[in-house]
Amino acid sequence: MFIGRERELNTLNNLYQSNKFEFAVIYGRRRVGKTALINQFICDKRAIYFMGVESNAKQNLENLSKSIMEFASGLESESSFLSFQAALEYVFKLAEKERIILAIDEYPYVARSSKSLASTLQLLIDRYKDKSKLMLILCGSSMSYMEDHVLAYKAPLYGRRTAQIKLLPFDFEETCSCFKNFSDEDKAIIYGVAGGTPQYLLQMNDKLSIEDNIKNTYLNPMSFLYEEPTNLLKQEVREPAIYMAIITAIATGSSRMSEISSKVGEDTNVCANYIKNLISLGIVQKETPYGEKVSRKAIYSIQDNMFRFWYRFVLDNNSIIARGAADLAYKRIEPQLSDYMGKVFEEICKQYLWKQLLLGRCPVEFNALGRWWGNNPQEKAQAEIDIMGEQDKNTALFAECKWTNEKVELSVLETLVKRSELFHYKTKHYYLFSKSGFTKGCMDKADEMGNVSLVEYKEIIQC
Repeated sequence: MFIGRERELNTLNNLYQSNKFEFAVIYGRRRVGKTALINQFICDKRAIYFMGVESNAKQNLENLSKSIMEFASGLESESSFLSFQAALEYVFKLAEKERIILAIDEYPYVARSSKSLASTLQLLIDRYKDKSKLMLILCGSSMSYMEDHVLAYKAPLYGRRTAQIKLLPFDFEETCSCFKNFSDEDKAIIYGVAGGTPQYLLQMNDKLSIEDNIKNTYLNPMSFLYEEPTNLLKQEVREPAIYMAIITAIATGSSRMSEISSKVGEDTNVCANYIKNLISLGIVQKETPYGEKVSRKAIYSIQDNMFRFWYRFVLDNNSIIARGAADLAYKRIEPQLSDYMGKVFEEICKQYLWKQLLLGRCPVEFNALGRWWGNNPQEKAQAEIDIMGEQDKNTALFAECKWTNEKVELSVLETLVKRSELFHYKTKHYYLFSKSGFTKGCMDKADEMGNVSLVEYKEIIQC
């Protein structure tokens, strides 16, 4: 069953319907669903699909030739084109008569094996773009290769593409649509545990409990997810050991560049380059206090939920997990799950606010959302606001998110209002997000103020 990706499919279908030469680049991290998207798009169309392999040019040319011959004649053929240029030119000429899609999946494998492939494609696109009805799709999992050798200004194919799609993991709403049998609360926890990467979500079974799902995946040495962070980094980067050391440092509380550098034992400039790559992969994120573009307060955290969960819980318990003690490992993890979900719930609330904005239902038309932290001179202590969003110099929203089994009390609203006084906006709107609802005192005060939205988790998941 294919889920989500409506925007991406619409983009591809609009290109297809133009009936002229189109060139789309699809890229994104491994396991994110690029191949599934392509297969869904081409399933009812005249298309040649070819997946590159990590081999030499001869093997890839033979495989491409088979795909082309099977499309053209309907039969497998042992004969092969003499060169990539001959094979691709044949397809360009075929497409002069009819609309054809040529999808080259894992393009970096092919291009690395044949150094002249990009220049060959550039030559053929320039030669045939005005008379061929070919829709060319190049797809790749190596983010750095696709950005540097396909999309970059100095790349031979620069300026030829007519669209590019960076495929991202599912958001919370799309993740929920993957599971019919989980309770509303369990859907949030699964999102926190696996993130929105489709391949990771496929490992989860909504007919089992959260406990059994975690035991069957992360706490099972023979499961796909048990070694996934390590395997993914080995495929994506050249020096996985340093990357793993950096992620471990961040996961264990080193959030500033100087702290990470000290923990890893590398110079800050060296760490900065590695962290930049982890940010481009969507594994790590850089945060500054909301409203501060350049700040010495910048901190780093793990953005991908699967990595966050693995490095928070699996790494520490690796020894007992390897010995098959899943029950003992889960017994250690369970008491910490609610605290772990706090950051996940903040992200879910941000996505809710963005959706409300796009639907025209948000009282503050913010341009961005973020977290704020800094010094509170009145209390002479550090203060934090979970979510802030500014419309202009006069208007902003402030939000607090609570993933607890207790109802949110009036004191939480009062604290948020007090912290908002650190900012000089004339118009302020407050949001309180709660997993379990609000006390009567909190609701009465919100009604009295008139500029407060109280949102229960059940409203988020139903909207």
